Amino acid sequence: MSQGPRSGLGAVSSALLAMSRHLEVRDVLKTIVASARELLDAQYAALGVPDDHGGFAQFVVDGVSDEQWKAIGPLPRQHGILAAMLHEATPERLADVRKDPRFEGWPSAHPEMSDFLGLPIRDGDEVIGALFLANKNCDKPEGGCGFTEEDEQLLSILAQHAAIALTNARLYERSRELTIAEERSRLAHELHDAVSQKLFSLRLTAQAAAALVDRDPSRAKGELHQVAVLAAEAADELRAAVVELRPAALDEDGLTATLRTHVQVLDRAHTARVTFTARSFRALPAAQEEAMLRVAQEALHNALRHSGAEHVDVTLDRRGSGAVLRVTDDGSGFEPTAIRRAGRHLGLVSMRDRTSGVGGTLTVESAPGKGTTIEMEVPGG
Repeated sequence: MSQGPRSGLGAVSSALLAMSRHLEVRDVLKTIVASARELLDAQYAALGVPDDHGGFAQFVVDGVSDEQWKAIGPLPRQHGILAAMLHEATPERLADVRKDPRFEGWPSAHPEMSDFLGLPIRDGDEVIGALFLANKNCDKPEGGCGFTEEDEQLLSILAQHAAIALTNARLYERSRELTIAEERSRLAHELHDAVSQKLFSLRLTAQAAAALVDRDPSRAKGELHQVAVLAAEAADELRAAVVELRPAALDEDGLTATLRTHVQVLDRAHTARVTFTARSFRALPAAQEEAMLRVAQEALHNALRHSGAEHVDVTLDRRGSGAVLRVTDDGSGFEPTAIRRAGRHLGLVSMRDRTSGVGGTLTVESAPGKGTTIEMEVPGG
């Protein structure tokens, strides 16, 4: 740990903060991998999430340049030592990974690696990934591994962070497929049970980890205490989001209250600022309110997942006997003339179909680097 305990334990805190503020799995995984490499002072770190076909659904690395990563080629398969971690669920700490009988080589552009430390990532009894590091920056004992038993124990804490991040992402993706009524019950229970309990467990683990750091016990324990505080705050944030999500029922609360609640939840879950304003809006026929809600959700999803926006604004205005919904972001934008390609990528076809199905019109204004505005107008009843 080249900069002392504070830098390493600060990396743990950063990983936890990222997990509590983001539901974008790849961003969180990148933070975890970078934190693991900093914490254990290694040249390389990676985290793989397996698929069901012998490969990896996601594979995040740190310490390898973009050019080098492209030169390496396709993602690794589940074989050799990676397979052992995934299928046997056992930690691996090796003095030289190349001399292990399970080693099967790597592509010519792959960096040379020697000492190796890897752990499976568990969600209960299920192994959902593998987190590993290579080439510790230290003087290694003759024929021995630079990674120590203490390193292995500290990495296990990071593996728990990874399990939480993956659980959050699964819940988030699942939530988009649920109806509003299902979100009120199923998502609230899943978020509370699967996430809050894990955060509580992590807080206890972080407290216990203080005994593992002997370089500067006073400072280390102070830093780990802060990790526990952050874990408690993250749990409070998630509980607050669940409370806000429960009343978001269109048939009970109407479009204005439902959209306001949805925006509040997204504002908590993303780094982008998400705001909502309603002006002189009055109730519409149920089919039109349902269509406007779905279009707003799709437009918000696109802005938050694909545009890189820092601010997304939702407004709901009265227009004659009808209404206008407007979702504006300051993200990367796109070329509207390429409407077919954009329709497939951004879900514009779905939004247009929903709008025309209730007699409305949909307008898209965008340009590369200039953000996007989606406007939906319905006639009312």
